[in-house]
Parts: sequence; structure tokens; C-alpha cells
Amino acid sequence: MKRALIAVVVAAAVGGGVWKYKTAASKNGREGLGKRVEAVIGSIEQSIDATGSVAPQNRVEIKPPVGGRVEKLLVDEGDKVVTGQIVAWMSSTDRTAILDAARAQGPEQVKKWEDAYKPTAVFASLPGEVILRDVVVGQAVDAGKVLFAVADTLIVNAQVDESDIGKIKLGQKARIRLDSYPDQPVEGKVFDILFEGKNVSNVITYGVKVRPDKVPAFFRSQMTANVSFLVKRKDAALLLPAAAVKEGPGGKRIVTLPPDEKGGKPEPREVKTGIETDEQIEILDGLAEGDKVLVAAGKYQAQKAPESSPLSSLPGRMGRSGAQQGAAPKPKKPSGK
Repeated sequence: MKRALIAVVVAAAVGGGVWKYKTAASKNGREGLGKRVEAVIGSIEQSIDATGSVAPQNRVEIKPPVGGRVEKLLVDEGDKVVTGQIVAWMSSTDRTAILDAARAQGPEQVKKWEDAYKPTAVFASLPGEVILRDVVVGQAVDAGKVLFAVADTLIVNAQVDESDIGKIKLGQKARIRLDSYPDQPVEGKVFDILFEGKNVSNVITYGVKVRPDKVPAFFRSQMTANVSFLVKRKDAALLLPAAAVKEGPGGKRIVTLPPDEKGGKPEPREVKTGIETDEQIEILDGLAEGDKVLVAAGKYQAQKAPESSPLSSLPGRMGRSGAQQGAAPKPKKPSGK
């Protein structure tokens, strides 16, 4: 009886071990190989990211020609002005003293001296928008006081790392995002690259000025901006998640094909790649649309198409080889592989 009981326990243990082995094998079988993803046709763009801020391209401070008292302000922040426009009237120190004394003698004396002693006009010296008003009517000021600041147009000053500055060109397309309005990107172009760099904490950066194609109403001086300089863009590209492509011996780029329906083992395949981002990679040769590859479990991220870009409106786009590219035909599967 005891031997029979031992035999039953041993059989149960062996059976349990077999079940455990099969379960582990199942978990580490097809499912354990990773997630299957499909090569799809889409758009991809490569960009250089930098931070910066909104600033006036040209900023002029308007100061009074003489010290005295502000009598009237004719413009306010946000108003447009032209060169030579009167923006304020003020009384000199002498006129202020005479008018104050005349007020003690009655309205007739005030009128007499106002006609005899004219106020001084303050003029705008730059066409643009008033971005600062720093006085109020009745305020006493000296000749060095800033009454207004005028900017002709608002631009974005970006700081680009020296390792990337060689990829920035005049006229290059750029996309601007303000921290205050992250969902309202603004398109622009590079119009100036500064020659002198800045060393901050042993990091060298160069100033790059970007002019928006159209300055939106919500732009304000000193707003923090994030700028993406568009280096390459391609539509109708064959795309895979970046995690699906590995680097093999000799710098070869390798993907892993899943086993067929009959079983077998995963098959490595060499591919030729083009534009790469942190999320996507372009496949130039070795796969076709609809082909499936394996991505290691936990590394797959859904592919996200780039936003609408000004580059997409161009008749041709510069690919990796530098040649103009239109809609790309579907790559063919290599034979004999």
C-alpha cells in the first residue's frame, strides 16, 4: 500500500513537471518571440530640435526729448505705429512749473499759458507694434526715462548645439512651438545664423534666427519656444518601428522575420535603411509593404506619422541620397532569401 502511494505521488510530480514545462514552452514560444509588426507606407521626417525664445527682430525704446511731466498718451501696448507718429505729449519742467502756477490764478490764466507755451511732442522712430508702455499721464520723468518700446516684428531666437549647426542652412524650414500654446505650431524659415557661439557650462551653442511665415496674434516677446529644424522628409516611405531594426556584424541592419505557419525558426534578414528617428525607420530595400517582422516584447511603440509639414508641399523632397523623391514605389522582396 505504501509503495502504491509513493508511485502515485511520483506520477503526480512527473505529470506536474510536464505541465509546467509545456506552459513555459508555450509562454516562450511564439508569444515569447515578440510582437509582430507590419511594414507600412507613411511619412517620415528627420529634424534637429532646439530651444529658444520669442524676441523682436529690432527693438527701439522711445524716450522724451526733455525732462518734465507726461500730459497725454496717444498709444498703448499692442497698437501699431509708423515712423514720425506722435505717441505722447509732455510738458517740459519749465512749462510744468508755469502751468501749475497759472492754475492757482484761474482757468483764463491756464488757457493763456497753454496757448503761449506749447507742449513737446514725442515721436515714434520705428514702424511696428508697441510692446511696452512704462508711464502714466501725470508722471514726472527725466530725459532718460523709457516711455515706450516698439518692435518691428517678432522672431524666434534658437540656440543650436555646435554638433548640429552644420546641418542648419539659410532658408531652411522650421516648426515653432511655444510652451504657452503647444497645440498651435507655427511654420517659419531660418534667416540668420550667428557667427559667434556661446559657452554655457562647457556647451557651445550658436544662435539661429527664425522668422515665422505669419506672426500669430498670441506671440509675445520672451515666450519660451521649441524649434524643430526640418532636415529631411519623405512621403510614401516604407516604415518600421525603430526597435524592429538591429545592428548586426559589420554595421549591417537586420530585422527578424517571424516563423511561418508551419513552424520553424525566426529568420534574420538584412535590410537597407534610410531616414531614421527615435520612433521610426525607413526601409529602402529588403522588405515590402505588408511584410511582418518581430519586435522584442516591451520595446514596441505604435508608429506615429509626422505632422503636416511645409516640406510636404514641395514638388520634390531631398532623401538620404540627396536626389529628389516623389511617391516611392513599393520595394520588392529580394529573391533567394
